[in-house]
Amino acid sequence: MMFGGLRKFFSAQFLQPFSSIRGIKYIRTVNQCPGRNRADSLPGMEEKGMKKNLGKMMALGMAGALLLTGCGGHAETDGTMSQEAPAEAAWELPEAEYGNAGGAAAGSGMESPSESAAGENASDVSEGALIEDAAAGAAEEEKYADIAKTPQNSYSRGKAEADEEDLYAKGSTPDGYIGSCYEFDEEIDNRSNQEEYSKWEEQGFFSVMEQPLSTFSADVDTASYSNLRRLIREGYDLESLPEGAVRIEEMLNYFSYDYEEPVGQEPFGVTTQISRCPWNEEAELLMVGLKTEDISYEQAPASNLVFLLDVSGSMGEPDKLPLLQSAFAELTDNLSSRDRISIVTYASEDTIVLEGAVGSEKRKIKQALNSLKAGGGTWGSRGIETAYALAEDNFIKGGNNRVILATDGDLNIGMTTEEELEELISGKKESGIFLSVLGFGTDNIKDNKMETLADKGNGNYAYIDCMQEAKKVLSEEMTATLLTICKDVKLQVEFNPELVEAYRLLGYDNRVLDRKDFQDDTKDGGEIGAGHSVTALYEIVLREPLNHGIAESEIEDLKYGNEYRKRAGGTSAAGPKYKEWLTVSIRYKKPAGSKSELLEYPIGYDSYCEKPSDDFLFAAAVAEFGLLASHSEYPEDASVEHVIKTIRKLDLKDSYKIEFLELAEEVR
Repeated sequence: MMFGGLRKFFSAQFLQPFSSIRGIKYIRTVNQCPGRNRADSLPGMEEKGMKKNLGKMMALGMAGALLLTGCGGHAETDGTMSQEAPAEAAWELPEAEYGNAGGAAAGSGMESPSESAAGENASDVSEGALIEDAAAGAAEEEKYADIAKTPQNSYSRGKAEADEEDLYAKGSTPDGYIGSCYEFDEEIDNRSNQEEYSKWEEQGFFSVMEQPLSTFSADVDTASYSNLRRLIREGYDLESLPEGAVRIEEMLNYFSYDYEEPVGQEPFGVTTQISRCPWNEEAELLMVGLKTEDISYEQAPASNLVFLLDVSGSMGEPDKLPLLQSAFAELTDNLSSRDRISIVTYASEDTIVLEGAVGSEKRKIKQALNSLKAGGGTWGSRGIETAYALAEDNFIKGGNNRVILATDGDLNIGMTTEEELEELISGKKESGIFLSVLGFGTDNIKDNKMETLADKGNGNYAYIDCMQEAKKVLSEEMTATLLTICKDVKLQVEFNPELVEAYRLLGYDNRVLDRKDFQDDTKDGGEIGAGHSVTALYEIVLREPLNHGIAESEIEDLKYGNEYRKRAGGTSAAGPKYKEWLTVSIRYKKPAGSKSELLEYPIGYDSYCEKPSDDFLFAAAVAEFGLLASHSEYPEDASVEHVIKTIRKLDLKDSYKIEFLELAEEVR
């Protein structure tokens, strides 16, 4: 009885494939991806497939003989034999839809259908079960034929997941909701829920009669833009970006502009331009640009740097600690023998890895960096205490003393709230030690905590999403990042109510100050490094709109040009051309100073440009994009299409600006 059943079993498995080869070839032709049909129709391909099938059948025949003689069986405690599900059906799949799918599955660690079926059906069976399996041979083969019509790696997973992948394989994702539900929104939502951002109330328009002064602290942070770039590259569209992740001022200040250089003893060169607002036809757009003198690191004073590095368990991902190590190795290459370098790490405990090494000991510093491993909790506040104590021990009078904190911001031991961290770091800034915060990683970054530490600790904040960004921050812009030349920088703009009806500052929502804070030297401002530029944009609504008329170059060609100017100057609409529109006031302190100094710059129609500079147009395009990305309540006519159209007209030679255009095109 047993041998009769086995004979039927092997007859069904050996002989049936010969009668169904044509059907198998048909399945392969219908379901394979474009380009594979031509390959199978080439001379020799059919013969090659037949040889392959015969070889597999011979192997299975040998396995059957071993089974009948009792060899190769696995004795069980109950005397039964372990029987695996038939494996020969797997040969329908390798060139069905995926070409060499069998090889791909082996390389990727995924189960083939036959392996998955074996895992599900393998069991100890009795003689009667074997006979039952043999009788079900035809049904079994039909089952595997169905499997051949589905993607190989979907068999061992749920049906819903297989159906979703099948839609992508056929390239026929439908429109509407059904199409959008295959865009991995769930993964994005989970990721955004783990990341933390501070949400600030957006500033609207203010009446000049009610609030003639606009006061805010300078900001040279760039983290928001590089993080935005990372989010877009991960698949976010503008509507799905996390609330609070986009800060327009950090987008503006990420880029370099051709602003005026400082003159004489003044720390800033100031550039102002006014032109029509691209997205609001009822407003003009004012650009105020500050630029500090750019110097090479060789010209900078000696540095006392403490690398404060997060090596907790959350830093184990490739875009965290490994990228951090490469980034700081890049910084190390630019150090000099005048510099002193210390390294403090923190996880569940803090550790001093290196103390007071000479900057020229690059090998020693890099060995210390490369020895770091991730693991444990995140006692960030303990690490901050140790790093500042070490910086004070190695303090260089008249030098550049700075702690560089590198982390994902995910603190879970000790002081962990924004309020606790603000209190901790505010007490450290009076020591004369500055702070740079570098954010790393995805999924669980705590942008809110890193921004708080930088803003309240006389520091700056950058986000490192790739090695290119690390080189920008720590090599190309090294002095801007590490050498503060003006601290507690504040700006105050006073508008002339005779000419200006209302105004709105774009961005800087978390940098707004009370008008009285401008003259209060105890109130914190922003820090600006060597070679940094700061850009602020205002939408301005005039009491009487400008009569733009014709351009000055066109007037010069007129016989009655002087008469034209006289008449234009006599109209009420031309009144703003001969009066001050506003005054920009700036307060700053020297790095070691405690008393601020004041600079004032009146601005009038002479700053108006019918054809503004490329810097103005690019900054306006960045702000327009920022309005959309930050989900502004005041977008007016802003659009990604207009942003792209504007930038394409510019003569871009800056690779970072070109990259911005690519990002805009990606979310169009």
